[in-house]
Amino acid sequence: MKKACAKRMMTLCAILALGIAVCQSKPIKVSSPDGNLTVEVGLENNQPFYSVDYQGERIISKSHLGYKMNDGELGNNCKMTGNSRDQHDETWTQVWGEDETVRNHYNELSVSFQEKTGVKMRMTVVFRVFNDGVGFRYILPDVRQGKEYCIQEELTEITMAHDAKAWSIPSNHTEYFEGIYTKELLSQKDTVCTPLTIEYADNLFLAIHEAALEDYASINLTPRTSLTGVKLLTALTPWQNGVKVYAKGELKSPWRTIIFGQCAGDLITSRLMLNLNEPCRIDDTSWIEPGRYIGIWWSIHKKANTWEMGPTHGATTENVKRYMDFAARHGFSGVLAEGWNTGWGEGEKISYLKCYPDFNLEEVCRYGLEKGVRFIGHTETWGNARLLESQMEEAFAWYERLGIRAVKTGYVGHLFDGKELAKSQYGIRHYRKVIETAAKHHIMIDNHEPAMPTGIQRTLPNLMTQEGVRGQEYNAWDVKGGNPPAHTVTLPFTRCLAGPTDFTPAIFNFSEVVKGTHPHSTLAKQLGEFVIIYSPLQMAADAIENYEGQPALTFIESCPTTWSKSLVPNGVISEYVTIARKERGGDRWFIGSITNEQARRIDINLDFLDEGDTYRAIIYEDGPDADFQTNPYSMTIRQLEVDKNTTIHLKLARSGGAAIRIEKCQ
Repeated sequence: MKKACAKRMMTLCAILALGIAVCQSKPIKVSSPDGNLTVEVGLENNQPFYSVDYQGERIISKSHLGYKMNDGELGNNCKMTGNSRDQHDETWTQVWGEDETVRNHYNELSVSFQEKTGVKMRMTVVFRVFNDGVGFRYILPDVRQGKEYCIQEELTEITMAHDAKAWSIPSNHTEYFEGIYTKELLSQKDTVCTPLTIEYADNLFLAIHEAALEDYASINLTPRTSLTGVKLLTALTPWQNGVKVYAKGELKSPWRTIIFGQCAGDLITSRLMLNLNEPCRIDDTSWIEPGRYIGIWWSIHKKANTWEMGPTHGATTENVKRYMDFAARHGFSGVLAEGWNTGWGEGEKISYLKCYPDFNLEEVCRYGLEKGVRFIGHTETWGNARLLESQMEEAFAWYERLGIRAVKTGYVGHLFDGKELAKSQYGIRHYRKVIETAAKHHIMIDNHEPAMPTGIQRTLPNLMTQEGVRGQEYNAWDVKGGNPPAHTVTLPFTRCLAGPTDFTPAIFNFSEVVKGTHPHSTLAKQLGEFVIIYSPLQMAADAIENYEGQPALTFIESCPTTWSKSLVPNGVISEYVTIARKERGGDRWFIGSITNEQARRIDINLDFLDEGDTYRAIIYEDGPDADFQTNPYSMTIRQLEVDKNTTIHLKLARSGGAAIRIEKCQ
């Protein structure tokens, strides 16, 4: 009798276990708070997959998840071992940014998998589904008891259900991300950098990138056609020896992000990437100060000055003081000088602690602080990351004592320390060291030649802005003629989705050093770019001689660099864009509107203004005869009384623009 009962009990337990296993292997779904986005996660042929539906339509077909390790493959022969759910809804405040407050609202699903054979590796994949997109990451537990292991490949796929037009720059042929974004079908592209922007349908746009890249390799994507659409295969940036990531203990990958928008402007206003980063880790942020600055920079690119010491050296004590006088008169908070430290001339030893004989850093800082202007430091490494690491603790401590609050870092040189790519895990670790060391000394960082930004500024808001873009300097010396007119109407929908962009706008003098090379824009477009291309440390990039007596400078003098709210009234990728931003702590709005090589009329509805209030709009716009090729300087300034029912009508010249300041009437 007892044996029979025991046998029946064992049979019942086996049936229950089988039922649980079957249940756990069935696909699991999680939807966005508004129900428009649904992610399904499951197993097919024992391989983990996910898919994404938007408004009931399959957008991301079944896509593989997993890793290839040095000791086996994870995601090849798996079982699902469990899942959990969570939800979150909060509003947090940015230290600085395009919006003062950000809503972080998502539903979360975590699904755990384990390999059935081999070392039985495990992974958990966490999905967060927002109203405007999806983020997912891997968590690999420490099953190797603290021993280091290697990731050879990340096997994540993003399979688009059909081919589509997309904007990107190539991964292997664009140094420092300084390329022209081009549009082709996904299936026609080679390996690309992210953000990858996709026009999936007339009313659906996607942007694929990553968030919270901390101790890992930067992502690239390789499109491959398949029976289920176009697969985007993950191609992590390798170390020199081919390893993608070295890991020890528990590993959390960056979030893989897919933003969804019904129009292209929705991609610009998404804060999904920031929400997937950790909250601010700096307790006292009072020293972090966004602002406008000028610098001895454009004159060097235009060959009027030199970085190294000599008869036309730019960074002399006298010249920097002259720039500080100008900054104080016109409301700029800082002055950058490149080439002040030794190491710019051939054969010179680089030092961030030693000045050229014609430059006195302590005197310049003292002089500037008396006028309310701070000196902005510069640490060009030419890719010698170890050199900066060896000096930065002492150098940053010195700068802090002198009252320097911002430092521009630079890494011109194809490889870090002669061997590793900047966007590999090697480079990511270096950038992190610099940001954290700078924070200890109350120093903000403007990082040039960076890895592509991923929202780390939420966690460490002293990381203010980064380059990673084909910037204004190409309009000084590029032998092919500089940036094309469509460039800055493409960037807001591509590179700028990754975060603040140090493009260095506001050139007022279009004279040439290289024949045919100059800003291919009108003067009014240069003003519009000051609003369009966001950077909390925003440089008015021209030499101060070119600003003297210019009425257009009055717009720059008034324009903030941190905002309470940002909107995109209209925009078509590579054709035109309008962005409206409201200042923090005030009632003024600033609007930039720019176009490509096509002249066009733009209507801006001001329904975002407060009900019942009357405003004055000061409009800096292309003159009636303006043209980026024949008459770029033609600009008019007019005033208009407006309210929330007003529509402003603009006529933009070829590669033209407008900049508008809107103030409440007293």
